This record gives sequence, C-alpha cells and structure tokens, in this order.
Amino acid sequence: MKDVFPIGPIPALSKAVQPFAEKFGLDILPLHIHEIVIAALFYTFVQVVVSPVLSNYFVPHIYKPMNRAKKANWDSHVVSMVQSLLINTLALWCMFVDEERKNMNGDWKERIYGYMGTPAMVSALACGYFVWDLVITLLNFDVFGPGLLAHAVSALAVFSFGFRPFLNYYGPVFILYELSTPFLNAHWFFDKLGMTGGSAQFYNGIALLGMFFSCRLVYGNYMSLWVYHDMWKAVWDGPTPEWVANPDALNDPSVRAVAADKGPIPLWLFVLYVTSNVILNSLNVHWFFKMISAVRKRFEPAPATTKTKEAPVNAVTSSAAAADGSTIRHRATVEDLLKVDDSLTEVQ
Repeated sequence: MKDVFPIGPIPALSKAVQPFAEKFGLDILPLHIHEIVIAALFYTFVQVVVSPVLSNYFVPHIYKPMNRAKKANWDSHVVSMVQSLLINTLALWCMFVDEERKNMNGDWKERIYGYMGTPAMVSALACGYFVWDLVITLLNFDVFGPGLLAHAVSALAVFSFGFRPFLNYYGPVFILYELSTPFLNAHWFFDKLGMTGGSAQFYNGIALLGMFFSCRLVYGNYMSLWVYHDMWKAVWDGPTPEWVANPDALNDPSVRAVAADKGPIPLWLFVLYVTSNVILNSLNVHWFFKMISAVRKRFEPAPATTKTKEAPVNAVTSSAAAADGSTIRHRATVEDLLKVDDSLTEVQ
C-alpha cells in the first residue's frame, strides 16, 4: 500500500539526508525523513503549546504551582498519551487495510526485505516520537537522567534499521506493544488528579492488566517467535533476481525491488534484534507480576493500627513534598503502579 501521508517527500530534505542514508544503508530513509521531522515537530508543539494551554485551562490548581521539572514530567505524559493513541490507531488500521501487507503472510522474504509505503510511514512517525524523546531528554537531562537517555537512543536506533528496509512487515506489530500505554498514562493522571483508589482507576487498572497480558505476553511473544524464524532464514538466504521478478507472487515486484541488490542480513543484526527482544519480553513478564501486586495493594484497605502518633503539620507537608519530588520521570510505565508519585522508564 502506498504511503498515505498527506504531505509528500520534501526534495531538499531528502537530498540533505541522502549521504547519511547511503553511508548506513538506509535506502528508504530519504522517502520518509519528512514524516520523521514533521512528527517530531508535532509532538514538540503538543508539549510546549497544547499541554500547557489545556492544563492551565482545565486543572490550573494542579498545573500552575508545578516547578519546571514537574511541568516537564506532566507535559511529557500528555505527549505520550497523544502519541500512543495516534500510533496504535495507525498501526491497527494498517494491519487491517493494507492488502500488500496481508499478502506477505505467505512469503517470509517479503516480511523481511519487502517495502510498503504505509507500514514504513507508521515506523517513520514512531521514529519522529523517538527523536522528540531524545531531544527532550537531553534538554532536561537533570530531570530524566541517563536511564531514559539510553532508552531514547536505543529505541531510535532499533526503529531506524527498518529503513534498510528491514522488517517492514513487522513494524506495526512492534507498535502494538504500546496498546497498554494509554492505560498506563491514565493511571498516572488519576494519581495526579487526586483520583487514586477510585472506581475509575480500578476499572482502568483491570483494563491495563488485560491489555498488557494479551498484547505483550501473548501476542507479543507469539509474534516474536515468527520474527526469530524469519530473521534466522534471512541470515542464510537473501533476495535473488528470480524472487524479485516472480510473476506468480501476490504482490507487485515493486514491493521486492528495493531489496534487489541486498544480501543476507548480517549476523550482528540478527543477534541485536533477538537479544533486545528477549530482554524486553522477559522484563514484560517481570513487570506484569509486579503490576498485579501493585494493583492489589492500591485497592486493599490499609491494615488497622491500634495506636497512631499525630505528626506536626509541617512534617507532613514536608514529607509529602519530598515524596512527590523524590523521583521524576516523564512517561507512564508499568512501574507507575508501584508508587503514587513515581514513574519510571516507559516500556517500548
């Protein structure tokens, strides 16, 4: 399916990135660099304009008193919510509508080497978010720290390899790991809006657990096995002229033409993707059980105490302020469930 992005490639931008693309073998990057840039600018606009305006209008009592670090945290959660809703919708739409992508179900080489405009667009828009993520983390390094910087760099690098093209078919699949992110963001906002432990957060928590389990642990691991299967074949068998020109293939030769001069994928690329994926899937299992425990704790009544000591008002205020500012991160995560005022690295 052809790229449906409403704005076509910008010649000057494509020309500017061409040397970089040739040096690193990212053949289709010039066709999609404008989508990356536009997406990054869009998310920047949401962060510096949309979030402050809406937050000051709807929750001024919460947003206005925040310091720089807390506003950066809040605004970044707004961006994360917008991005997750947008990119998940596009990924699902692509998987259900793109007939060329459906035709790849019977050809593992097309799933590895094939190129389609719309799945590549989805990956480009995701890369735009990761570019924004990297820039905002660098600009607020004192707030977000080295962990989120490493996350931003690695996420951008892994998705950028798709512009070889590589795993174009699986791009929307990887995006669907983020179907749980809107619920994670909602959990974070419930806490900040004083709705901790309420019915809305309870039902959101149930939906979060169900979505996380079904999308990451079941569907994610199942599709990971297919990725390993296809990539292992691609280590030993690359595109051939006969495969590119195959008149019996369901898809037009243009889907395969980009890979005409490619060979088998390098072993290091296979190891990189498999290692990263195994680590992520293992962490997903760990996080899921921590989520279950955290949700239970959030809604179980606190144990009764026989004797309480009244603390001075100043001490309570100081303690709450310290807890609220002790650890600041900027995207909703499964570990948001562990502390009301703490959020850690976003799961990607």
